[in-house]
Amino acid sequence: MDLDAMRTFVAVAEAGQFQAAADELEVTQQAASKRVAALERDLGVRLFARLARGVRLTVDGQALLPHARELLRAAERVRAAVTPGRRALRVDVVGKRIAPASALHDFYRQRPGIELDVVTLAHADAAAALAEVAAGAVDATFRSLREIDPPRGLRASRVIDDRHELLVGPRHPLAGAGSVRPADLAPHPIWMPGVTDPEPLGYYAELAAAFGLRIDTSGPSFGVEAMLAEIAGSARLATFVGAGTRYLWPESYDLRRIPIAGPAPVYPLKVIWRADNRHPVLADFLDFLHTRHRSAPPGEVWTPAWAG
Repeated sequence: MDLDAMRTFVAVAEAGQFQAAADELEVTQQAASKRVAALERDLGVRLFARLARGVRLTVDGQALLPHARELLRAAERVRAAVTPGRRALRVDVVGKRIAPASALHDFYRQRPGIELDVVTLAHADAAAALAEVAAGAVDATFRSLREIDPPRGLRASRVIDDRHELLVGPRHPLAGAGSVRPADLAPHPIWMPGVTDPEPLGYYAELAAAFGLRIDTSGPSFGVEAMLAEIAGSARLATFVGAGTRYLWPESYDLRRIPIAGPAPVYPLKVIWRADNRHPVLADFLDFLHTRHRSAPPGEVWTPAWAG
């Protein structure tokens, strides 16, 4: 089976768009479309339904997705088994638009000569991601580790405190605010569609309870682009984004990123790695993360009790 085609299928499924997937894979949109079309012909099924703003998985596509991810992970394990000490450092950043990816990019800019493989286990829960680290499929991952302890042989260290910002359209009542307090958000629903991972779900439930917020995680996600378009056109919808998250949108959207303070809610992230991993670049990356991490003064931020 063509691994490039399978990798492209997974990228399109996660991005919800052929162009975004092609950009991530550093190929043309036409090449990405041809790969998926070839996979559809090989399997004899249709994997995506085309929409005005992108694509969505068909029933057959939904059935294939977990097996495709497992096939790609197996291929990574095979490659790792035969190239110890001579391969690129593989780091799971969960998603390429969020704080771990920004941190890894900053590290790479300091060490541009290193070989680096940026992995996105976007739909793997914490237990699955830790299993990938334990198996050697990836060298490090980032998770909050809410109510989970790393298995024997793994190490974890809190290295990212990603402060929330409020993202609203130009007609939202808070659009003109220079900053907001969590208490200011109580009258306004916060829209976080498609969150299914128990770690962020639990975090947002605790954040909502702490400040009396209405955080709606129900409903499907049709991708970041669709969400940004909805928020841009709404006088009611708002969402949370991390300060380390990098979103791009058309200038006409006029979206506003508003800092939250008094206190600032923080999503805590830990880096997890194998204690016996001797990859020559891993130690430098861990040192980089520890050096750049700064703990906030008491009362300046809010973190859940389990953050440690």
